[in-house]
Amino acid sequence: MDQQVVIGVDYGTLSGRAVVVSAADGAELGGAVVEYPHGVLDRRLPSGVRLGPSWALQVPQDWREVLRRAVPAALAAAGVRPEQVIGIGTDFTACTVLPTTADGAPLCELDDLRDRPHAYPKLWKHHAAQPQADRINALAAERGEPWLPRYGGKISSEWQFAKALQVLEEDPEVFARADRWIEAADWIVWQLCGQETRNLCTAGYKGIHQGGYPSKEYLEALHPGFSGLLAKLDHPLSAMGERAGGLSAAGAALTGLPEGIAVAIGNVDAHVTAVAARAVEPGQMLAVMGTSTCHVMNSAVLAEIPGMCGVVENGIVPGLWGYEAGQSGVGDIFAWFLRCGLPPEYAAEARERGISGHELLTEKAARQQVGEHGLVALDWHNGNRSVLVDHDLSGVLVGCTLQTAPEDIYRALLEATAFGTRTIIDAFQTAGVEVTELIVAGGLLRSPFLMQLYADVIRRPLSVIDSEQGPALGAAIHAAVAAGAHPDVRTASAAMGKVRKNAYVPDPRRADAYDALYAIYTELHDHFGRDTDLLHRLRRIRDTGR
Repeated sequence: MDQQVVIGVDYGTLSGRAVVVSAADGAELGGAVVEYPHGVLDRRLPSGVRLGPSWALQVPQDWREVLRRAVPAALAAAGVRPEQVIGIGTDFTACTVLPTTADGAPLCELDDLRDRPHAYPKLWKHHAAQPQADRINALAAERGEPWLPRYGGKISSEWQFAKALQVLEEDPEVFARADRWIEAADWIVWQLCGQETRNLCTAGYKGIHQGGYPSKEYLEALHPGFSGLLAKLDHPLSAMGERAGGLSAAGAALTGLPEGIAVAIGNVDAHVTAVAARAVEPGQMLAVMGTSTCHVMNSAVLAEIPGMCGVVENGIVPGLWGYEAGQSGVGDIFAWFLRCGLPPEYAAEARERGISGHELLTEKAARQQVGEHGLVALDWHNGNRSVLVDHDLSGVLVGCTLQTAPEDIYRALLEATAFGTRTIIDAFQTAGVEVTELIVAGGLLRSPFLMQLYADVIRRPLSVIDSEQGPALGAAIHAAVAAGAHPDVRTASAAMGKVRKNAYVPDPRRADAYDALYAIYTELHDHFGRDTDLLHRLRRIRDTGR
């Protein structure tokens, strides 16, 4: 009998990837990656229309191209025939959200709306809705809205309601013409099975759904007509691992897979990775580290944690409270420094040795003792998601001298992101949600130096996912459940997930040295994040000239 397989498709910030996985044991048989032709639109639309500061949009056709090209390529790489596939699952960055017609057509694909920025999907790191988020938070606090504590006291500019309010206020025609306001995680499933579904995960964490959406009265108090968003969102919510439907004829033509196979309910990239990393029990915090970092964990305890991105019942696995926190910039910060701070002689050395700039700077930084560079940085180059929930904050570097070298700054930036993760863990611990283990997944696992640095900074052993495609594997695990190969996500995680326990153990001497730097980081964090509006004033000068 032919081996039964499932396919997981992971939609990231710059590319999508498909992985073919054994439905029995999670063995990864082959995969393929497709870069988005348009990448991230952060300066102008494809037509040339300019975008304002802090915008980040995407093009839906790029997402379809992943299905059209990556799925057949992954099957070919795996040596698997399409008829062996019993299910397909997907995950997406979030909150990545778009306005569509009633039948799911993105408004940006309509001829008369192609030049309207608000007709395009807003990527997770679209931060231009910060003023709307500020007003959502202020009014919710003033009215004592019961859902606000479930989000750490603040809604992010990255989430659905802030982005939707920006559309209403800046382009009311686009808002009116949107029959549906839908997460990309659900939209891509719509493309596969031909019917709209909504998943509990994105609705809970990104859509302020806590047994229901915010009231009409509250939304109207924010802006007249804003309660119209509720009709654009309204749809039954499905739990993780459920079957969205069968692959439609159009979905089969797009992917080359058999019509009728199971399509799993959509999911968020970080949350779906929890089952791939076997991080499904209380106390296991999963950090998915890439361009940004998302921290998710399950707990039997319901608590209010300052700055958390959300706590949702059954949000990750059934029967537990699922928590989320995160950092808006991690790998993006390292890439920024390489782009802007690598001297020509360093670039020449990297070329001569056949290594990347990251590898060269890591090698030089690794020769240092902790604190030798005399620097501390704040990891807010893309704002702060947790615990301050303020995307108008920006990066800070202190301690530079005329002797400061590029590797010094690079190491300080690596350390800053580790300090940011420790700040999040401390917030969970203080609130009574015990973190017993940190498990890491994502592209940054490729740096052993960075992983050891994190273990030393947070003073905990690090376990790591034993897969280079954690989200795609997690999506495939959900597909296996949707197809009936496993009875539930916990069972499927045990059979198909992969993890290396205690892969990195903290060094006590380095950990002690990092405690001193972390104390300085915390002092800077509270000063620039809470005690002064200096960074906000700089942002206003940048954006308005005054």
